Amino acid sequence: MAEAYIVDAVRTAGGRRGGRLAGTHAVDLGAATLDAIADRNDFDPSAIEDVITGCVMQGGEQSGDVGRNSVLASKLPDSIPSVSIDRQCGSSQQSIQFAAQGVMSGTQDMVLAHGIESMTRVPMGSTFKLFKDAGLGTNKSERLEEAYPGVQFSQFMGAEMLVKKHGFNRDDLDAFALESHQKAIAATESGAFANEIIGVQIETPEGDAMHMVDEGIRFDASMESIGGVKVLQEGGAITAANASQICDGSSAVLVCSEQALKDHGLTPRAKILNLTVTAGDPVIMLEEPLFATDRALERSGMKIDDIDLYEVNEAFAPVPLAWLKHTGADRNKINVHGGAIALGHPLGASGTKLMATLLNAMENRSAKYGLQTMCEGGGQANVTIIERLN
Repeated sequence: MAEAYIVDAVRTAGGRRGGRLAGTHAVDLGAATLDAIADRNDFDPSAIEDVITGCVMQGGEQSGDVGRNSVLASKLPDSIPSVSIDRQCGSSQQSIQFAAQGVMSGTQDMVLAHGIESMTRVPMGSTFKLFKDAGLGTNKSERLEEAYPGVQFSQFMGAEMLVKKHGFNRDDLDAFALESHQKAIAATESGAFANEIIGVQIETPEGDAMHMVDEGIRFDASMESIGGVKVLQEGGAITAANASQICDGSSAVLVCSEQALKDHGLTPRAKILNLTVTAGDPVIMLEEPLFATDRALERSGMKIDDIDLYEVNEAFAPVPLAWLKHTGADRNKINVHGGAIALGHPLGASGTKLMATLLNAMENRSAKYGLQTMCEGGGQANVTIIERLN
């Protein structure tokens, strides 16, 4: 089987809800990272055979194949096709895996994995709510109701279930949240994000500017400030401060075959070693990364200690905490530049976003192996393992 290589990975800096990226159309946000891949790499962009775009809220500005519209709005030739996919929060991690599978199968040589989500302009849940409010029904069919009678599939309820099942408390979650901000602050101030963040031209009250710094980082975060945020449900432990931030963003990863590397004189930064996706309990929902990681390690013949760095999406603090407890992984190796609690979670863009951060962190620390995983709606999870080459 052919090998799949990562040549480049970029992301925008995250924008807070209603923040610095709020004036940027989702399609233009997506075009920015496509342009950056073309600008940063010396090859004929017409060689790209497909753009696979992750996006969760595919309505309004993100409807009509948002990936294809981003290609048309970008510098890429309009001869390049695109498809938009939804595996909930793992959408663009699945984009990477689909791109790699295209290369590994020998049917494609150069594919862009891509992700877009403007959570300001197309709010989370809006596609569900608009149809429901218009009397057009919901996604829970009669047969699904029979299978799960009276069950509300809720990530917030799943997070609280995870807290109770694994024996965490509010202080555990808040301490992890503070670590996320502290690591993101250190990464920002040291320039660790310099090679992954690409600028987005924005308008501000002071005039035109480039958005270059993740807007969600709380540079004054403390246990007191995080602990002062009220819980989302009475008697619970989840708060807005120990969960991922609503975020606007885009990201992209260029995946190539060995033949494409030779044909275009490109230098790979990493090789993709393992692609895993699994599904489990859709009610607790957020626990599947634990079991998906077990399967990925078994299939790759690796142990958790063989992995040098981990990116585990911080949808809610109990997710990475439960993952650490289950796998026995070293806490010092997880989300070393901060995670979604500090940097934001732009839903469909998070998979390729995390890969950009993981790859650059591996290069900064001369790490050999990296693992990325995230929880996804419906009780699903993707795991991708890569090997750094340069």
